[in-house]
Amino acid sequence: QVQLVESGGGLVQAGGSPRLSCAISGRTFSSYAMHWFRQAPGKEREFVATIGRSGGNTIYADSVKGRFTISRDNAKDTVYLQMNSLKPEDTAVYYCAAGWVVGRPDYWGQGTQVTVSS
Repeated sequence: QVQLVESGGGLVQAGGSPRLSCAISGRTFSSYAMHWFRQAPGKEREFVATIGRSGGNTIYADSVKGRFTISRDNAKDTVYLQMNSLKPEDTAVYYCAAGWVVGRPDYWGQGTQVTVSS
């Protein structure tokens, strides 16, 4: 059973730079492409970023490009999302997801709330 646990969310001021973490257990972390999605209140879940198995292939949503950075540490079975220059519209529950194929998550975490105050 694959389990993903996110951490690092909370209340942040606009312009802040928190880092989310997601630890995976149950399977070999390096076998998965990793993703971050988010869901704002009243909106559908949307893609944020993805990273390939080795960390060499990253893709970002236009809304976060240049502000967010996805990275992974295969030795620690952890994926990160460094968020910079946060805006109130970045407020959402952020979900970590793992998948065999980039862009196609198979397993999801429970999510961590990020609230950006203006």
